[in-house]
Amino acid sequence: MTTLNCSKEKSLLVVKMENQEPEIEKLPPDEVPDREPDQKKLKISTTGEETDSSAAAAAAGGSGGAERRPPKYRRRKVAIVFAFCGVGYQGMQKNPGAKTIEGELEEALFHAGAVPEADRNKPRQYEWARSARTDKGVSAVGQVVSGRFYVDPPGFVERLNSNLPDQIRVFGYKRVAPSFSSKKFCDRRRYVYLIPVFALDPCSHGEAEMVRTDSGYEYVECVECSEKGYKIPLGVMGKDAASDDTKPLEELQPDISSSNCDAVKCEALSSNAPNGGENNINSENSASISKTEDMQDEGCESNLDTLANKGELDNGESKFCYGEKEKERFNRILGYYVGSHNFHNFTTRTKAADPAANRYILSFNANTVINLDGKDFVKCEVVGQSFMLHQIRKMIGLAVAVMRNYAPESLIQTAFKKDVRIVVPMAPEVGLYLDECFFTSYNKRFKGSHEEVSMEEYKEVAEAFKWKHVYSHIGSAEEKDGTVAIWLHSLNQRNYPDLRVAEHKPDEVIVYKKIGEASDEKILEEKENTNGTGELIVADKVNDETSVELSVEENATG
Repeated sequence: MTTLNCSKEKSLLVVKMENQEPEIEKLPPDEVPDREPDQKKLKISTTGEETDSSAAAAAAGGSGGAERRPPKYRRRKVAIVFAFCGVGYQGMQKNPGAKTIEGELEEALFHAGAVPEADRNKPRQYEWARSARTDKGVSAVGQVVSGRFYVDPPGFVERLNSNLPDQIRVFGYKRVAPSFSSKKFCDRRRYVYLIPVFALDPCSHGEAEMVRTDSGYEYVECVECSEKGYKIPLGVMGKDAASDDTKPLEELQPDISSSNCDAVKCEALSSNAPNGGENNINSENSASISKTEDMQDEGCESNLDTLANKGELDNGESKFCYGEKEKERFNRILGYYVGSHNFHNFTTRTKAADPAANRYILSFNANTVINLDGKDFVKCEVVGQSFMLHQIRKMIGLAVAVMRNYAPESLIQTAFKKDVRIVVPMAPEVGLYLDECFFTSYNKRFKGSHEEVSMEEYKEVAEAFKWKHVYSHIGSAEEKDGTVAIWLHSLNQRNYPDLRVAEHKPDEVIVYKKIGEASDEKILEEKENTNGTGELIVADKVNDETSVELSVEENATG
């Protein structure tokens, strides 16, 4: 009985405990939540941006020991407008081991926070592009580069300039379309070359320092250069003088005048407009190349008559001025470059058959004169779609040679021919600078959605930079070093015999044939006259379907 009662009591106790609800600690009425809180979800941005508050919340939601991360910004496609003075730099484009403008700018972008560490020295990662390349020592006032950079927070321009030298200044930047490229969307480029007025004077810094004696050519100091203390190297030559196309001094005719001014020599000058000179050039392709007629331009004649009189020279300086006649003549010479031409003779490493040799020049004029450090400079402005290496400097070099009567005007149009190879003199780099890049088509297409890419907003600051850095350098370089003056001493027909191309004798014949007609043979034509013999050999074909490249060798005796 006792055992049975104990078992019943245990079963009743178990049933009672199962039916009894557990006691729950009750919260005060104020602390009871209305509903169960939702599980916290991470915020995902659809635009790729994270605000400061979201970044702070993400940091707070992490582990207690996690380091707070700085706010993140989105990359923006922008066009950066800047200027630089090219002295001391090996050009615009970045080259390994060379000090370049691009190298300075890329480092400044990195230190300013515009380029992350992972993309440093990797311009393709942020779609880097430049609107124009410049040669060694060439400056720029309106250069434009583009890419995808971190331009936030505000103060991007100030951060860039703080990491750049004074001779490189960023004016500002513009937000552009994602497809924008400062190289591909640039329609035109305007360059300016400042040439001293005395460089256009046939009597100034001529070749009088090289005089011919019984024992050969001897060096005589130039009065103007010696007074300034300029050092002219003995036997100064042009950069292209070592080319195979040029002849050594001893092979040239010995009757070259020692002074272009004293000889009062003036080549034939075309009075027609550039577009009207095609008939004259076409006539040069005939069976013979006649000698240039001895005509004299009115402006050139008056200047030479004045300068030939020694009484009209004061302290060794001529009274040559860039008047209306000189301006008209120089603009006519520069006008030959306008239009679409093959500029293979005005660059290096580009053959006539290469389509890249064809360039289009919209305008070329020299109407303004400015004074720098007491010297007058002619402002030559050229606008074109694009330019090749050394093209503008060689265009100026040949134009100055024509202006100084070392070459006829027709030589410019002859240099455009694909089957002619000549050595063109190249002007110094110090006077050249990129003035502005134009994006007309892009601005018209994206006018309603994006900012205009132009120099309009930066005209005043660009003009101030131009006078402070670019013009001051050009003026001081000529005053202290005589850069152009020394170059003029090498600008003669001994160093550049191709300038005498129009002085072939009438009985000397150059034969032009198509590749199909000439095949692999060499054309040799020799004629005799009372004075001697002339021998012309045609060689070195151009690899295209229309023409052959001629290398003319002339052997004259008499």
